[in-house]
Amino acid sequence: MLEPSLSRKLTEIVGDGFYREDSEALITHSYDATPMVQALPDGVIYPADKHQVAAILKLANEHRIPIVGRGAGTNLCGGTVPVEGGIVMVMNRMNKLLEIDQDNLTATVQPGLNTKQFHLALEELGLFYPPDPSSMVISTLGGNIMECAGGLRGLKYGTTKDYVLGLEAVLPSGEIIRTGGKLYKDVAGYDLTKLLVGSEGTLAIVTEAVLKLVPAPKYKKTMVAMYRDIHAAARTVSKIVGNRIIPATLEFLDNATIRVVAEFNKLDLPLDMEAMLLIEQDGGDQGLIDRDIDSIVAICRQEGADEVRMAQTAEEAEKLMTARRSALSTLARIRPTTILEDATVPRSKIAEMVLAINEIAHKYDVTICTFGHAGDGNLHPTCPTDARNPEEIHRVEEAFAEIFDAAIALGGTITGEHGVGTVKAPFLEWKIGPAGIEIMKGIKSVFDPNNIMNPGKIFAKQSRKRVVVQR
Repeated sequence: MLEPSLSRKLTEIVGDGFYREDSEALITHSYDATPMVQALPDGVIYPADKHQVAAILKLANEHRIPIVGRGAGTNLCGGTVPVEGGIVMVMNRMNKLLEIDQDNLTATVQPGLNTKQFHLALEELGLFYPPDPSSMVISTLGGNIMECAGGLRGLKYGTTKDYVLGLEAVLPSGEIIRTGGKLYKDVAGYDLTKLLVGSEGTLAIVTEAVLKLVPAPKYKKTMVAMYRDIHAAARTVSKIVGNRIIPATLEFLDNATIRVVAEFNKLDLPLDMEAMLLIEQDGGDQGLIDRDIDSIVAICRQEGADEVRMAQTAEEAEKLMTARRSALSTLARIRPTTILEDATVPRSKIAEMVLAINEIAHKYDVTICTFGHAGDGNLHPTCPTDARNPEEIHRVEEAFAEIFDAAIALGGTITGEHGVGTVKAPFLEWKIGPAGIEIMKGIKSVFDPNNIMNPGKIFAKQSRKRVVVQR
């Protein structure tokens, strides 16, 4: 707990009831969606505006109190767990959609705005914000920005970083800065906007964002392709993109994932298939979409698809997309603990990565279900396990370490959209090397010399030794 005098000052900043140290508040903010990572904060605070955020950070900086920014806590890297105690700053009171500027095609939002609510508000105006993380029903835009969230539409449209034009943020000193704006061109100095996106709350607290919008696509077609050969499905992904077709969505599900998703969502899918591709194309030209889909169908069949099926209605298409978004939550029903990762490789290496994941799972005698955004090379190997079995958990950890190594060996990375947090911190040096780590630490020290912003994240106390598996 903090000293009573500091607790009183924090309460004075935000008002009665918006700074809490009771057990319920501390426990419910001691974890996020990451399994097996938990730590109690000293307090939980709910600011209402940027001035309160500035006052809180200034006080925390003076007294060296850690600050952990938090949205809805849906991240999967331990990014919002207060591993060094301190104060969890929950941004859900700052949840307004401040402006939709249809002349400039931008929206200005506060960080606590729910992602799905934002999408629905734009749809009413025929506008579109493409980033669509699977957690969008729960997640907030501030959390999406701090983790640089991706989603099912990342292949064609990109991720959060491609849609953040400007930010208002509060530094640890309490100073408020603005970066970017309603501009599509701005090369005035270093790109601080892009630097803050994906910084996981380690540099500043975002209090406002200007987001790029695009016109909503008028037409879309959705299809599934079923395969008895998992590698044929993976090869199809590479062939589609290699033929210069960029679908809006190109998702991969293996047999274990298909079975659970079909049962939970009451979908009529053949359960004896080893893999499924869920593909959607959209745009403003119906004829072009039809031609793309015809070409994709031909490629799927050439690569050995056992069955190709078109969604016949918008409702059926939405049901398929919802089922894919529910993959993690449905797999979590299998065993008490579910560990999900997001090793990412160049899309041309998808087949090799799927093969490597299966070999590693067999080697360590663990079950790994694989699904993910295959079109942009972002796979989510997911292991249903049990944290109460230390020996099994050790095998799972070793398996995932080898999966990260395999991804890097194929020209990939240890995380495509989940972030580093605490979970991936020991592996970060594998990807960027010692010099890269030192550069990042230097940036951190300039923004946050007293290391109060989400300490214990991104930079591990000790890097893990590289597996170095020859492939």
